[in-house]
Amino acid sequence: MSQMKDKFPETPNNHRVSLKSNGSIKSVEKMSTDEDGVKVGMLQTLRKSFRRAAEKSPLSSGVKGLKVTSKSDTAGNESDSVASPPPKSPSLSADSPTDSLRNIEKKEDDTNMSKFGSLMKRGASLRQSLKMVTKKDSDKTSNKDVLVAVSQGSVEDKKEEQEVLREEIEEDYILPDIPLTPLSVMEINKLIEMEMLEDAHLNLLALRQEFQQQWEQCPEDSTMELAKKEKDLNLLYKDLRKKISEIVRDSNSVLLLPVARIIQEEEKRAGEPGALPDSWMEAWRESVCAGVQVKVKSIHLDGREQNSSWLAVHLGLLGKAIVEDLENVKLELRWSYPPSFKVFSTYVRGYNTVVAQHLKKLEQQVTELKDLYVLLDWIINKYKSERVMGSLSLQPDMQDENTDLQLEKDFLEQLKEKYCCRMKEKLRSILGSVIQLENEEVWRDGKAPRMEDNFPISSFPIDISTNVKSFVSNSLKIDAQLEVKVVSSCLEELKQFPNRFQTEFGHFCSTHQRQPVWTEYQITYINSFASLQKFMEEYKKTCAGGVKGFEAEAEQLIHWLMRGLEDQFKEDVKPYLRRMMTRKWLTNNDDFDHLYKRTEQLSQHCGLMMPPHAKEFASKLHCHVAIEYIGQLMKSNYSCKNRKHEKAATKIRQQWNKLRDLFEDMKSTNEWLNPVGDDLSNIIGQKNKTDIKNHLQPLINHYPDFSKKHLVAVLYFRGLMRGHEHQLILQRLTILKKEMNTSSSDRNRDLFSKMQVTVNSNCLSNLPFSCFSFMMPDN
Repeated sequence: MSQMKDKFPETPNNHRVSLKSNGSIKSVEKMSTDEDGVKVGMLQTLRKSFRRAAEKSPLSSGVKGLKVTSKSDTAGNESDSVASPPPKSPSLSADSPTDSLRNIEKKEDDTNMSKFGSLMKRGASLRQSLKMVTKKDSDKTSNKDVLVAVSQGSVEDKKEEQEVLREEIEEDYILPDIPLTPLSVMEINKLIEMEMLEDAHLNLLALRQEFQQQWEQCPEDSTMELAKKEKDLNLLYKDLRKKISEIVRDSNSVLLLPVARIIQEEEKRAGEPGALPDSWMEAWRESVCAGVQVKVKSIHLDGREQNSSWLAVHLGLLGKAIVEDLENVKLELRWSYPPSFKVFSTYVRGYNTVVAQHLKKLEQQVTELKDLYVLLDWIINKYKSERVMGSLSLQPDMQDENTDLQLEKDFLEQLKEKYCCRMKEKLRSILGSVIQLENEEVWRDGKAPRMEDNFPISSFPIDISTNVKSFVSNSLKIDAQLEVKVVSSCLEELKQFPNRFQTEFGHFCSTHQRQPVWTEYQITYINSFASLQKFMEEYKKTCAGGVKGFEAEAEQLIHWLMRGLEDQFKEDVKPYLRRMMTRKWLTNNDDFDHLYKRTEQLSQHCGLMMPPHAKEFASKLHCHVAIEYIGQLMKSNYSCKNRKHEKAATKIRQQWNKLRDLFEDMKSTNEWLNPVGDDLSNIIGQKNKTDIKNHLQPLINHYPDFSKKHLVAVLYFRGLMRGHEHQLILQRLTILKKEMNTSSSDRNRDLFSKMQVTVNSNCLSNLPFSCFSFMMPDN
């Protein structure tokens, strides 16, 4: 105690002496005691001494200032928490005040302490000091008293601590003196395990210097010893790197600056004997990625069975975690490293890589269309949006960063293809349901079709169009390229739909007796597929080929339906048409009345058919009726004698005009058929057979395919089968045909060439007139 009196000046009982590491008096502070006897002044001095000790650490020499948060920032709702955080790293290059006092009081014990024991003691003492001002232990009354005392510190100290600003770490630093004699391998390894990295590294450098000196000398008798030391160095460095990797991965901010200085020093010494072959900086980046990977794996992930929105929820949590972690890097973690580490950029690149790997694993679990959409949308849009990497809280640091996910080559294209395949499956299912509903709700019950704007039409065109439009609009929200793929996929699937529908409808019709309502069904589906074609026309600019392919298949189905109507009409009117131009026909109108009534029904059906198919359908049947009705003249079934030809001509004119008016009402486009009734009636009805040749010209002009055999058949019906006038009429036809420019004739107006002629035009009519003129009667 006398030595202590000589060493320290006399002070009152309520003062405390604070020492520097060399034993000189640092400060004398007046101590105050609260009601519980807690020495608040001592604790405040101790807290400030920690801060000064950390600033004096050689490996922390680049720190210009430390951000000290208030107790409300560090403890949340805990009113008795400590205001000052612990220093960045426990440095053993400078003694703390508590160590100095302990060394004075136990001088004899410290003198006998070994070198390693001294380091361990000082490190443990400093750690105990850190715990004393940070740990909240409800079971230890003394610690609780200390926390209460600190919380009641002066308001001026709190304000001073809050006003201290955090500044950037200096790039340069001064390496402390390397020990002349390193600790043993076991002792260095113990320091690494206890995270006393500065001292462990300095002793490693000392051990490395010994190795380098021996390596340079390399006497032959020390080869085994050199190899052993190199192995020890290698193992110690690997342990040190492993420990550093753990610290970086866990973002232990207290030790990050010492870690950074070690990495800087080792990067400078790269390539020297005893150094690890790979880069320390690269290992640091890998450790950052490892930490990012731990955070990503920790995000909650439900199974599909637990939550139908499992993927959307998980990606939402993932985005939130990324933003929070990068905010922490920006506001806190980056200040524990020198600028050359580019901490924020490294973490951003780490997330770009790790998240891309995580998404690839998620993709293998995704099977449903909605989840594929969520995944694509998050990758292409949300990851770069304000929800994640574009968050306002990360600006302006994020402005110059690359926020592209480091996805594997073709991963995104494969994901889009997978999305399109699932979408096609979904659309295929929808189209299958359409056919099933038509079968169950319409065909089986013979239900009358629904009407829309006075047209029978099914509801499935608008349903299909709505689903396709939904697929397309959703894909456009992701990107334009996906929109093109989706439109193409939809049209490709739709192209199969008309054939599937035809198969099912045809099967139903063949297995059930024909019903009157079937004609309405056929017209309904003609309208429905015509409407669906119009809906798909809006995608011509996006995928013209796909639209064209679908339209071709839809047209085939429409023609199949129309052909069914045509065949049924032809079958219905066939017996009536077959009895035209006969003896019964001349005296009875029943057959024509049936023909007219059935055609009138057809006209009503055409009124229910949407354009342009109504006109097309009416035009086809107009041509069929003309060929069959006029064609009966070519079959030589009846010859008008005793001037019955005049009555026949009048009847043909009247009946044809009625049919003509009916087809005009049906909007037939075959107006060129209209004159045929009058032209033939004019020929047949002539009283004088010599006048017939004067009425051939209009018929030839209207129908260039009218030939000699057709004229012979008409003359036969008129009752003129031979004779001089017969020959003159035929000769006149030949002259007219020669004078006509057949090359300019419209082949689309062929009418008589489609009629079957049964009369032999070569019989007798081609013989010279002198051979049978004596046989001809005068009339």
